[in-house]
Amino acid sequence: MTTLGIGGPARYLVEGSATAAREVVRQAWDLGSGRVMVLGSGSNLLVSDAGFDGAVLRWTGETPTAADRGCDVGRLTVGAGAQWDDVVRDAVRRGWQGIECLSGIPGLAGAAPIQNIGAYGQEVSDVVESVATVHPATGQLERFAQDECGFGYRTSRFKGELGDRVVVGLTLRLRPGAPATVSYRDVAVALDGAPSPSLQRVREAVLVIRRSKSMIIEAGDPNRRSAGSFFVNPVVPVEVADALAETHPTLPRYPVERGVKLPAAWLIEQSGTKRGERLGPVGISTRHTLALVNVDGDARAEDLLRLAALVRRRVSTAFGVSLDPEPVFVGFDASPREVLDAA
Repeated sequence: MTTLGIGGPARYLVEGSATAAREVVRQAWDLGSGRVMVLGSGSNLLVSDAGFDGAVLRWTGETPTAADRGCDVGRLTVGAGAQWDDVVRDAVRRGWQGIECLSGIPGLAGAAPIQNIGAYGQEVSDVVESVATVHPATGQLERFAQDECGFGYRTSRFKGELGDRVVVGLTLRLRPGAPATVSYRDVAVALDGAPSPSLQRVREAVLVIRRSKSMIIEAGDPNRRSAGSFFVNPVVPVEVADALAETHPTLPRYPVERGVKLPAAWLIEQSGTKRGERLGPVGISTRHTLALVNVDGDARAEDLLRLAALVRRRVSTAFGVSLDPEPVFVGFDASPREVLDAA
């Protein structure tokens, strides 16, 4: 049930619609004796070989999207069980700007605010108006406004202090008729310099780019058994980036609020990791060094961890920069960083 095809068993599996969220969440809570994990499309998970000793809650079926348009705002209210790319397609079809660059990201809508998904110059936190959750212990429905979600780079309060809440829906605040976002060079190149491209054309360009990097899960693609980008782009202090630039003048760097963001893929490639490199049953994607692949489909979590730890050590040795994993680690007895340190 994960895109990596890796992971031991769950003690219980509970399936249901997010429209009956309170009842489904309570059932999972009771069966799992308080241990509940929500499973969307399994596209951002690394599950341990031991599995999960609790109840896995899996949303089933498509959840309809409700739309409401004002003078200059378009609101989409989305259930957690909706496929994220269907939400983007709907927004683009309506001509509502704000998430067109998030096309092709696998997974369900409920995972989007937890991870604060982002790509090609947009993040979901830019357009989230509120997030609806259920507290599994009490069944209480709670709604958090954008400024209460603690959004950061690939993170939110739902990965930390609110990690016990189950996201059951979200409301997006989009901009009808606004111009598409074209802030990344890859997108501009794919558009061939087209002036004022439509939302649909930007969406199509993003899908082409993602497909070229095997970042869209498709049958027959030898790189399909992955969790997408395995490492997040590290953010380092300005002085660290300046020092690295002195010895590595071609280092790409992007100023952000907390310092300077460095591209993890560049660091990985420059530290000696190559596309297609193999380590037993796992390997680096032949199209993107950020993706670690269960090549033949029979790898275990420990195999992938060894490869991830090797890539991470190479970057640390070459640049003194520590990479953190992007997927959620499930069923491990330590933090993801500690797990990789020990691998």
